[in-house]
Amino acid sequence: MLDFNYYNPTQIVFGANRLAELDKLVPKDAKVMITYGGGSAKKHGTIGKVYESLGNRKIIEFSGIEPNPKFETLVKATELAKSENVDFILAVGGGSVMDGSKFIALAMHYEKDLKDILYHGLSGVPATKSTELGCIVTLPATGSEMNMVGVVTLNKQKLILMSPLAYPKFSFLDPELTKTLPKEQIANGVADAFIHVIEQYLTFSVDARVQDRSAEGILKTLIEIGPTTYQDNNDDNARKNFMWSATSALNGMIGMGVPQDWSTHMIGHEMTSLFGIAHGRTLAVILPHLLRERKDKKKEKLLQYAERVWNINTGSDEEKIDSAIDMTEKFFNSLDIVTRLSHYNIDDEGIDNIIANLEKLGMTALSETQDLTLDIVKKILISAK
Repeated sequence: MLDFNYYNPTQIVFGANRLAELDKLVPKDAKVMITYGGGSAKKHGTIGKVYESLGNRKIIEFSGIEPNPKFETLVKATELAKSENVDFILAVGGGSVMDGSKFIALAMHYEKDLKDILYHGLSGVPATKSTELGCIVTLPATGSEMNMVGVVTLNKQKLILMSPLAYPKFSFLDPELTKTLPKEQIANGVADAFIHVIEQYLTFSVDARVQDRSAEGILKTLIEIGPTTYQDNNDDNARKNFMWSATSALNGMIGMGVPQDWSTHMIGHEMTSLFGIAHGRTLAVILPHLLRERKDKKKEKLLQYAERVWNINTGSDEEKIDSAIDMTEKFFNSLDIVTRLSHYNIDDEGIDNIIANLEKLGMTALSETQDLTLDIVKKILISAK
């Protein structure tokens, strides 16, 4: 196991109908800015419940944070928050709203050009102060409710921000708030959570047994309850397990002390920014084809994945690995996610544009071993056509 430091200050409030507890968690004298996306949070009564729970606190709203939140939108929100002297941000929504709210919280106190927040990648934003942030999750997927990561779109590219100051103070996980989601968003969330785990697990072994078995448990849970949650809106137990799986997939625990490979995410991000395809779907398109291309590099962990996650115990090592990758793709297909680029009208020119975006961002040596070059990425994309 590799050396690591682990820190996670976020309090989780899990369960149905617990929004009244906001009153205990938001400072009594806070001026609160509620951030959300479209009108669904207000239409379905969630914003009204938040107002009720916050009582007599001063409240302003900022709506319209897009899927894959745009830098320009978040700058407007930051200007509003500063002009209103906001001292607490409450994000109501999925990963995009939470990510955008992390940006706003940092940007309110950032002295340089706000674009600079997005140019530090994994090294972290050099911020010294942030406005306190809480989250109410309505779409389980990204794990943003319990981590320090955000993704923001600027100039048709998805850029990462990271800062320990961006951890939410608390996050509410209420399965009831997810029941108004369209089915395709549930599918996207299941795929996103699944691949978050894969990219921390399917690398090379460093004998991190707790992390491996925890990751395998999340994967097996998503395989069991993902299709159920997708098909049955009223299976509360499945939905609870889905929500906690999505949070556990990216709250840092399974990624401590292990090598990580975020190649699928980096490629998928550019598919989203260029073609507007939902994030979870881009990942599901890329992953099976990437694994087939990288079988030799990931052989030991792929074999472990086949045996422990998919219970494949017969055949040669090669047959077990091939079967596991095929079953992974079928799992995404069971959620009605098509895993071919042609379905999304991405042709050779589109592939070239994805490669060009990666090159602009300096992502020319991806993977846990940094040997996934752009010519190999192109080969993966062509195989996914």
